[in-house]
Amino acid sequence: MDDTNAFQAAINALPSTGGTVIVPTGTYMINALKSVSLRSHVRLSLASNAYIKAIPNSSDRYWIIKAFQVNNVEIVGGHIVGDRTSHHGTVGEWGYGLLIQGSSKVYVHDITVTNSWGDGIIVRGINWDNGAVTPSTSVTLNRVKADNNRRQGLSICPANQVYVVNSSFTNSNGAAPQGGIDIEPQTQGVTSQVRIENTVLSNNAGNGLEVHNNVNGVTLYKVTAQNNKGFGVFTSGPTNVSITNSNLSQNYLFGVDIAGVTNYVTIANNTINYNFDSWFYDHGVSIFTEGWDPRDIEVASTAGHVTQSNNVISPQK
Repeated sequence: MDDTNAFQAAINALPSTGGTVIVPTGTYMINALKSVSLRSHVRLSLASNAYIKAIPNSSDRYWIIKAFQVNNVEIVGGHIVGDRTSHHGTVGEWGYGLLIQGSSKVYVHDITVTNSWGDGIIVRGINWDNGAVTPSTSVTLNRVKADNNRRQGLSICPANQVYVVNSSFTNSNGAAPQGGIDIEPQTQGVTSQVRIENTVLSNNAGNGLEVHNNVNGVTLYKVTAQNNKGFGVFTSGPTNVSITNSNLSQNYLFGVDIAGVTNYVTIANNTINYNFDSWFYDHGVSIFTEGWDPRDIEVASTAGHVTQSNNVISPQK
């Protein structure tokens, strides 16, 4: 069964001014090599028990739903399910549940994205042949759950004004970096003004959050990063980072690692304790044991302008 053409026909039938496509309860199979492409001014509304599933394929790259160079788009409700449990291939890491690329004013909410061969959701720009970049702008993810995706729950590449709130990114595993959220524009362009609020990053095989170069302005407020097998939060080169009122605890490595040339960081009013648990597990010692060395916040000598205040950290002997 292949429902791809039916979905696309419903979207294409809307007038240029847009409208809503309502998807009732049920299971719908999508050819992720073709994908369902949204148009501007379209609202895709899924019933809470509607499941949009990828037809198993062997490709190293796919996307089930795509918002490419569109604006004023809303995706709400239901479930997007990748094919990682039935994928026919063994290589690649770019199978996405939802691709948002070069688009603006995108609102994704009350939706679950699971079992992608790569990332549950990716927000990125368009790199044109002339070297120009069209970033995604004004993207909001609210009450989104991304779980058991193979590469990570959410990747953010060239983008501006991304707001993640009331969401969770959990149990990423299978293909590095295996993080909850990865902000990774790298050489593709610049990412700016990312706010992550009241969001859980837990039980990922990599870091809860990692932030790379060419990123300016990342705010974490009331974020919980726990039980990740990497760092709770890792930065390697962004500028203007604020981590406040968050709980970054019981991660296998440090709760916060400010590395590389990260610059202008505020770490305040957080609970960051009982981290670096890998040593304690390896030695059969309770992770709540007092130690002699810092285990919660690590700041590299190459990082600059890092301030810390009013943080609760692990007790030491």
